[in-house]
Amino acid sequence: GKKSLRQRAVDELKHYYHGFHLLWTDTKVAARMVWRLLHGQVLTRRERRRLLRTCADLFRLVPFLVFVIVPFMEFLLPVFLKLFPQMLPSTFETESKKEEKLKKKLNARLELAKFLRETIAEMAKRNKADTG
Repeated sequence: GKKSLRQRAVDELKHYYHGFHLLWTDTKVAARMVWRLLHGQVLTRRERRRLLRTCADLFRLVPFLVFVIVPFMEFLLPVFLKLFPQMLPSTFETESKKEEKLKKKLNARLELAKFLRETIAEMAKRNKADTG
């Protein structure tokens, strides 16, 4: 059923609390990685991707904080998210948005696989015609 306005507000506050908590944790881990980099250690591919994602999240946090700090501007947040879908840091994404991204990525991969299959089939026909 539908949730009351109070329950939806509490859910949103919890969502943002968890998002900030995850971002803080990611920032601490990224700071340790930067410390390791400054002391000559090499990061693994996974660590490097996490460091880049965390840095991008911190840069995205600046415009996001404007919406949180300025009174009543949070009502414009859905409009700006519609215009700029990548504006939110990754720790603030909901499960439905993550699933939607995965579906889009899967569809793109399927289209690419279909294109490659057709290209290989066409090349095989050409080679067969050239040799035969």
